[in-house]
Amino acid sequence: MLTEKGHEITILTRSKSGSSEKIAVWNPSTGDIETDNLEGHDAVVHLAGESIMGRWTEEKKIEIENSRVIGTRLLAETLAGLKSKPSVIVSASATGYYGNRGEELLTEDSQEGDGFLADVSAKWEDALKPAVDAGIRAVTVRLGIVLSSEGGALEQMLLPFKLGVGGRIGDGEQYWSWIAIDDVAGAIYHCIINEGISGPVNLVSPNPVTNKEFTDTLGDVLGRPTILPLPAFAARGLFGEMAEELMLASTRVVPEKLLESDYKFQYTDLKDALNDLT
Repeated sequence: MLTEKGHEITILTRSKSGSSEKIAVWNPSTGDIETDNLEGHDAVVHLAGESIMGRWTEEKKIEIENSRVIGTRLLAETLAGLKSKPSVIVSASATGYYGNRGEELLTEDSQEGDGFLADVSAKWEDALKPAVDAGIRAVTVRLGIVLSSEGGALEQMLLPFKLGVGGRIGDGEQYWSWIAIDDVAGAIYHCIINEGISGPVNLVSPNPVTNKEFTDTLGDVLGRPTILPLPAFAARGLFGEMAEELMLASTRVVPEKLLESDYKFQYTDLKDALNDLT
């Protein structure tokens, strides 16, 4: 999207091989980062992090946290030391920051919740402090469930739903805060160009839905039945702590800052988004 708008892009990557793009090489685990190619940029977008999908062993949880906190701190410290600093960094976080909150309506002013993801998200956001202290405007985008036809949660759900074995998880009353991939890109760009936006920003649609509503809508879009629920005990047995915090947790988040700053969502209706993506 940025390229199509005429912007020049530098890719921050761990590998030099096979890239025709302008790149800067880094390795967060060793603390190495090329600074010369980072000088003179207007904005930085940082979305890197180990996947949270799969069973959370202790080793996996360490990878999830370190990939976010150590990488973000290295980048923030490096940007703070540049001669020609960017004016803004937009860095990923997650709605997991709020924890399991039932039907409570959550805005950017809501307090941190409990749990592993809440703890990681808070540390992730705090890792930007060196950039903030250096006068760089920092935006932490708290991402909900990103809907894309090319990866993420939706891609994993499509096959079982197409086979007619999809269904709600647990009692289905837990809220899922979703956002279409086009609005992720659009909202990040909105945060870059609007100088009045800083701090946490919820990247979710204005209309969170329950898991049951999500399930019924996806089944309707695909023309398939959704009569085989995954009981909570089975989800916990299959996925452990990940099921508790990702699949069964209720996080009813609204994008207050985006709405107040007049961001125009491409998708506010779940059925419209799923129809286009599938």
